[in-house]
Amino acid sequence: MEGISCDRCTKSLLIDEDVRYQVHIVVQAAYDPMEITKEDLKKSNPGSWSALMRQLEKLTEQEAQDQVHREFHFDLCPPCQKIYLENPLPAV
Repeated sequence: MEGISCDRCTKSLLIDEDVRYQVHIVVQAAYDPMEITKEDLKKSNPGSWSALMRQLEKLTEQEAQDQVHREFHFDLCPPCQKIYLENPLPAV
């Protein structure tokens, strides 16, 4: 556990602070509905699969993965945890 620092302000954790907070963010594609119906399969054709493959070929492996699932893990000191909880999605 030595060497852990706050990912926001870089303060040493477990040395300068008695507690640390972990933030785990999961960003994943949400598909609605999650069930494939017979109608969906009827709409599908070889041309649509080929078009999808051409679109995927233009993406890097990371870009394609980011469109489906990505996880982030952060350690925060108590002051940064408070700031994060007050505004987890700051405006850009």
